[in-house]
Amino acid sequence: MLFCTVTYAQNYNEALVPAYTLPDPLITLNNRPVKNAKAWEQTRRPEILRLFENLVYGQMPKTFDRISYVPVREDRSAMNGHAILKETRVMIYHRGDSVSIDVSLFVPKAAKGAVPVFLLINNRPKKNTDPDRKEKSAFWPAEMVVDSGYAVAAFHVSDLAPDDKVKYPEGVLRLYPEMLQQPNGMKAIGSWAWGASRIMDYFEQEPLVDAKQVVLVGHSRGGKTSLWAAAQDQRFAICVSNCSGNTGAALSRRQFGERISRINTVFPHWFCNNYKQYNDRENDLPVDQHMLISLIAPRPVFATNATKDLWADPTGTFLAMKNAEKVFALYKKQSRLPDSPTPVNEAVVNSALGYHIREGEHDMTAFDWQQFIRFANVHLRK
Repeated sequence: MLFCTVTYAQNYNEALVPAYTLPDPLITLNNRPVKNAKAWEQTRRPEILRLFENLVYGQMPKTFDRISYVPVREDRSAMNGHAILKETRVMIYHRGDSVSIDVSLFVPKAAKGAVPVFLLINNRPKKNTDPDRKEKSAFWPAEMVVDSGYAVAAFHVSDLAPDDKVKYPEGVLRLYPEMLQQPNGMKAIGSWAWGASRIMDYFEQEPLVDAKQVVLVGHSRGGKTSLWAAAQDQRFAICVSNCSGNTGAALSRRQFGERISRINTVFPHWFCNNYKQYNDRENDLPVDQHMLISLIAPRPVFATNATKDLWADPTGTFLAMKNAEKVFALYKKQSRLPDSPTPVNEAVVNSALGYHIREGEHDMTAFDWQQFIRFANVHLRK
């Protein structure tokens, strides 16, 4: 018998989405229904978290030897006198080695007391989060956030793991080389998420910010990271996932746009090795991305898409958010998402699960940030 390999074109046609059944986040592995928040937290949530750890994102280290926060620079007249800039190096030590994360933080100078903070996982060039503000980008409109009364911070993913399939172990994985040998050990995205939690450690001792009101923001691969970090670390108050697509906020089972096989082939350094066994086998994976969003409940989640970014499956993202609603309902957290995807450039913010799709390309823009701020206003400034 003769066998051949056929490469199919990427699907951008809703009519070609295959029939699929999503795993129920409220049915345990023993086929028992979850009827309240206590059962969710004690039984089902740990089950789902372990599945994502072991099959998708990889397990994170549980300990390190020591952490320190080294002041690098402070400017109390930043942004033409409107903000205080603090640059800090977060140093994590383990087994005689260390890794450092550089954090840039702007705080409104007029603030009285600690303020909520937006933390960006920067996966774009570092100039996008230039602390000197010689370069300004809509990807991180720090002035807009500060003018809205929030602090804004950023770190770069390369401090934790270079976004390179060869060099990615040169960051935090130097401290935990055993992860590289484990089929369920974290790789780059797990390293970036772990780093976000170390910055949360820093925020907890930084008097200028309110560590109980941290909004974690990520775009694209950073948006995958923000979801995983918020699922792992319940200290993050709000999660924002911008155009995160496959293995972010979009459902894998729809097989629309980017698929698991493609992402594991082009970016083999992002997810744990176990994930590769589900290449072209989305329906065999015991989780899908609505369950990742569910892990963040009852904390609010905001997801976005763009009209020209079909690769990230806008419909699949909206449906993942909708299918997480019943977990949020266990906490009496109301979702006001409509039954079908929202009109372009109209954001749902007065809801535990927020969403918008804007006109344009795969990017993070001033329009996106305006909606993130509106969402934070609803949930942090009631």
